Amino acid sequence: MPTRLLRFFSKAPAGPTIARGFASRRAAANNERDTNHTTAEPDEKDLAAAREWLNKFNSKTVTIPRDICEISFSRSGGPGGQNVNKVNSKATLKVPLQSLLPLVPRILHHHLRLSRFYAERTQTLVIQSEESRKQAANVESCYEKLLHLLKTTAEDVIPGETSEEQREKVQKMKRAENEARIKAKKLHSSKKSNRRGNKYDE
Repeated sequence: MPTRLLRFFSKAPAGPTIARGFASRRAAANNERDTNHTTAEPDEKDLAAAREWLNKFNSKTVTIPRDICEISFSRSGGPGGQNVNKVNSKATLKVPLQSLLPLVPRILHHHLRLSRFYAERTQTLVIQSEESRKQAANVESCYEKLLHLLKTTAEDVIPGETSEEQREKVQKMKRAENEARIKAKKLHSSKKSNRRGNKYDE
């Protein structure tokens, strides 16, 4: 069954020099925004939203629309029989970050840029598959790799929600540390007072 190609289009700038300058400024702005986002710790509201997104993503309530992606085909290499180097079965999936990032929690943005699939020059995720001799199967494999990337990244960077028991344990540890600190200060103060008293007695 033929596979429908999904293309991502944008208007072309006036000329190549202007295009390069605009792309460089936009990439720099994106990198600066990512840096600012990662220097600040996500607040509880952001974490709650990220956990909710991950739960919906795991239950397939939310997904990534395929029409933001671009699929292209090329000749596959390696073993595979008669079709190798004769049929364009290798699939390449390109996902522009400007379309993907608004669909995922902000806490993932910087980590997606650190992915091995990230192409900095084009600001896209580039995922390839040539496991099958069929185009359709390789296309599905590319989308599966994309979903797996999003899931594993989210599970790595989104902390689990703290239970009531864990919160109580943390509070007890803080109280114990505070009491130990106060006790140490009192002991230190008592030693200093004793030294002063011994000096005056002499």
